[in-house]
Amino acid sequence: MIDWDALDAANAPLGAFVDWDRHATGGTGPLAGVTIGIKSNIAVKGLPWTGGMGTRRDIIADRDAAIVARLRAAGAVILGTLNMHEAALGATTDNFFYGRTHNPHRHGFTPGGSSGGSGAAVAAGLCDMALGTDTLGSIRIPAAYCGIWGLKPTFGAVSDDGLVHLGTAFDCIGPLARDLDMLARVWAVMAPGDASDAPFERLLTLADIEQVPIQPGVEAGYRRALGAIDLPTQTLAVGDTLSAVRMAGLVDSVKELIGALGAARDGPLVSDELKFVMTAVGALPPAPAVIAHTRAALIAALGEDAVLVMPTAPQAAFPHGERAPVTQADFTSLASIAGLPALSLPAGVDGDGLPVSVQLVARPHSEARLIALARRIEASIHGYAPPNS
Repeated sequence: MIDWDALDAANAPLGAFVDWDRHATGGTGPLAGVTIGIKSNIAVKGLPWTGGMGTRRDIIADRDAAIVARLRAAGAVILGTLNMHEAALGATTDNFFYGRTHNPHRHGFTPGGSSGGSGAAVAAGLCDMALGTDTLGSIRIPAAYCGIWGLKPTFGAVSDDGLVHLGTAFDCIGPLARDLDMLARVWAVMAPGDASDAPFERLLTLADIEQVPIQPGVEAGYRRALGAIDLPTQTLAVGDTLSAVRMAGLVDSVKELIGALGAARDGPLVSDELKFVMTAVGALPPAPAVIAHTRAALIAALGEDAVLVMPTAPQAAFPHGERAPVTQADFTSLASIAGLPALSLPAGVDGDGLPVSVQLVARPHSEARLIALARRIEASIHGYAPPNS
């Protein structure tokens, strides 16, 4: 039986869940009894399907998204929907319409975004795992700030049926979990047949990583993870700057959002923050050459046998109300632009006790291999640190 009163009480100071399905029940199968929260841009039958937007606050999903239906069929208990950054365009989850979500490691701090409710709910133990979505880092950044595991799958590996898109060229639905066993268990249901966990033979690092300022605690976590991987190391030169890669993906996604909103973009159900971003970024020209160059460089460098390791975000979580660093997605954008799988994993805490994280990136459909490598890294560095609360 689900103790809804206890969940309400635990969720109240966090603001992670925005709507519950109080009739939720599980079934039989490989996920029997597993409780799952769903980011509110993914359809859950009978619940508001908002995408974090005021323009969609009265839309109720009349069916489950394909991946939600798959999880239900495997016996999972779908508890409800989770808060997110408005329109999935941002990484703080301080939502004008649905409230502020707090980081379980430090109240008043961001859990990241745009899947901030997913990261916070999992880290706080409100659910066993959660679904998030990732356009340019929106699963991995919350996983990093909340100190958990988050997987952005290969583009197209998980059906996007029932998803309110931000950028159709990059959007992926993926899982967040507090341990790798749960992540692997859920991934086996989400993408059956992805079973190869052959070890990698080469390690790639970014040749120009210093172009992004990295906090000392993040740098230390990154070095710990590198020290746990005993492979021949090579450097990867992307060609374009990391900020240029991020902006290329951002411009494409913002222009798509502007088209989807139409005249509503200027109305009262769009926040001033989102209007500002759409105006500023939407005026910039697209950069298809940057996207093409980045994709080609990454795929060529990775080949069949290499893994790219880099920080997930260059900083740890920061207080709500502070200006968000523009560099949050500089590292995560690379895998998104190239359509590659990327796994964010805990790498310890910084000097202030906040989680830091690294990410692993490999060729398409290498998710099981990434999980296997993450197990070895975690066994060496013991990077996971539960919230004090």
